[in-house]
Amino acid sequence: MAESIVPPAVSPTASAISPLTPLPLRAVLPWVVFVGTLMLVLLYFVGAEQGATSVFSGAGVHEWVHDGRHLLGFPCH
Repeated sequence: MAESIVPPAVSPTASAISPLTPLPLRAVLPWVVFVGTLMLVLLYFVGAEQGATSVFSGAGVHEWVHDGRHLLGFPCH
Protein backbone atom coordinates (compact mmCIF):
# COMPACT_ATOMS: atom_id res chain seq x y z
CA MET A 1 0.00 0.00 0.00
CA ALA A 2 2.94 2.31 0.50
CA GLU A 3 4.38 1.80 -2.95
CA SER A 4 6.15 4.76 -4.48
CA ILE A 5 5.25 5.83 -8.01
CA VAL A 6 8.48 7.78 -8.35
CA PRO A 7 11.21 5.75 -10.08
CA PRO A 8 14.49 5.44 -8.23
CA ALA A 9 17.09 8.08 -9.05
CA VAL A 10 19.63 6.90 -11.56
CA SER A 11 23.08 8.24 -10.90
CA PRO A 12 25.27 8.65 -13.97
CA THR A 13 28.49 6.76 -14.00
CA ALA A 14 31.83 8.37 -14.65
CA SER A 15 31.96 6.96 -18.16
CA ALA A 16 28.58 8.47 -19.09
CA ILE A 17 29.60 12.05 -18.29
CA SER A 18 31.24 13.77 -21.23
CA PRO A 19 33.73 16.56 -20.55
CA LEU A 20 32.81 20.08 -21.59
CA THR A 21 34.60 21.31 -24.65
CA PRO A 22 35.58 24.98 -24.62
CA LEU A 23 34.27 27.23 -27.37
CA PRO A 24 36.97 28.96 -29.37
CA LEU A 25 36.91 32.74 -29.17
CA ARG A 26 36.91 33.01 -32.97
CA ALA A 27 33.57 31.17 -33.07
CA VAL A 28 31.91 33.29 -30.39
CA LEU A 29 33.31 36.75 -31.09
CA PRO A 30 31.19 37.58 -34.20
CA TRP A 31 28.01 36.70 -32.29
CA VAL A 32 29.08 38.79 -29.29
CA VAL A 33 29.76 41.79 -31.54
CA PHE A 34 26.46 41.33 -33.40
CA VAL A 35 24.34 41.01 -30.25
CA GLY A 36 26.18 43.89 -28.57
CA THR A 37 25.63 46.18 -31.57
CA LEU A 38 21.98 45.17 -31.78
CA MET A 39 21.47 45.91 -28.09
CA LEU A 40 23.13 49.34 -28.42
CA VAL A 41 20.90 50.22 -31.39
CA LEU A 42 17.80 49.12 -29.49
CA LEU A 43 18.90 51.09 -26.43
CA TYR A 44 19.37 54.17 -28.61
CA PHE A 45 15.91 53.90 -30.16
CA VAL A 46 14.22 53.31 -26.81
CA GLY A 47 16.21 55.84 -24.84
CA ALA A 48 17.31 58.66 -27.11
CA GLU A 49 15.40 58.68 -30.40
CA GLN A 50 13.77 62.05 -30.02
CA GLY A 51 14.72 65.68 -30.11
CA ALA A 52 18.03 66.95 -31.45
CA THR A 53 19.64 63.52 -31.77
CA SER A 54 16.81 61.86 -33.69
CA VAL A 55 17.66 59.90 -36.81
CA PHE A 56 14.09 59.93 -38.14
CA SER A 57 11.95 63.06 -38.21
CA GLY A 58 8.58 63.07 -36.51
CA ALA A 59 7.36 61.17 -33.48
CA GLY A 60 6.75 57.77 -35.08
CA VAL A 61 9.63 55.96 -33.39
CA HIS A 62 8.82 57.68 -30.10
CA GLU A 63 5.26 56.39 -30.22
CA TRP A 64 6.35 52.84 -31.06
CA VAL A 65 8.72 52.62 -28.08
CA HIS A 66 6.76 54.83 -25.69
CA ASP A 67 5.61 52.13 -23.25
CA GLY A 68 8.99 50.39 -23.30
CA ARG A 69 10.62 53.72 -22.53
CA HIS A 70 8.53 54.12 -19.38
CA LEU A 71 9.04 50.46 -18.43
CA LEU A 72 12.84 50.94 -18.53
CA GLY A 73 12.65 54.19 -16.57
CA PHE A 74 13.45 56.67 -19.35
CA PRO A 75 11.59 59.98 -18.98
CA CYS A 76 9.94 61.22 -22.12
CA HIS A 77 7.37 63.83 -21.07
